[in-house]
Amino acid sequence: MREGIAEYPANRDRPGVTGTSRLSPHLHFGEISPGEVWRAVLGMMNRNPAACQAYLRQLGWREFAYHLLYHHPESPRQALRQEFARFPWRMHPEHCKAWMRGKTGYPLVDAGMRELWHTGWMHNRVRMVAASFLVKHLMIGWQEGAAWFWDTLVDADLANNTLGWQWVAGCGADAAPYFRIFNPAIQARKFDPAGDYVRRWVPELERPLPIVDHGEARQRALAALEKIRKRRSR
Repeated sequence: MREGIAEYPANRDRPGVTGTSRLSPHLHFGEISPGEVWRAVLGMMNRNPAACQAYLRQLGWREFAYHLLYHHPESPRQALRQEFARFPWRMHPEHCKAWMRGKTGYPLVDAGMRELWHTGWMHNRVRMVAASFLVKHLMIGWQEGAAWFWDTLVDADLANNTLGWQWVAGCGADAAPYFRIFNPAIQARKFDPAGDYVRRWVPELERPLPIVDHGEARQRALAALEKIRKRRSR
């Protein structure tokens, strides 16, 4: 971690490089404590203050997740924002299976899901893109995705898994707006510009066939959000 901290702000969102500490499994299993990591990063603050602060913010999010789970023990199953209890999630087993197996036709999503299946780990940026695809492109309930991550991630942490999925779905305490819908192609161009990460996991890039169209899926998701907003305002 000491060697890579200076590049952390620039590289932490790039799945094709080793830009994160990969400490999450060790934190989850108690092999190292958040306090120990915090003190180690503070010890480097004089040399790389901006990078250290960026890293400490991620530890802060981790502890915030535990705060939420403690005060809302129902949150692994129920959205914190009550209006999402009426959200028109779809039941589509074939689409869900395609997402799990990394066969959506969107290379960055598929690369992440295959990395997860083969290694038990997935880069955080790609977790957000893959999760957003499930709940907003496919409109499959976030609980389905959280359950799959729980079964497959080596760092599957109930508090952080719940916080992450509710954030992406727009239904958590500090959530990304539901109308923020990641475009997987733009995300790939921005964070995997040379395609190193995607090619590693999706070698058949000749002609992937998307299971849904991004534009159509986006409009459907926004229409569903507008529907629950109108119900709330009545």
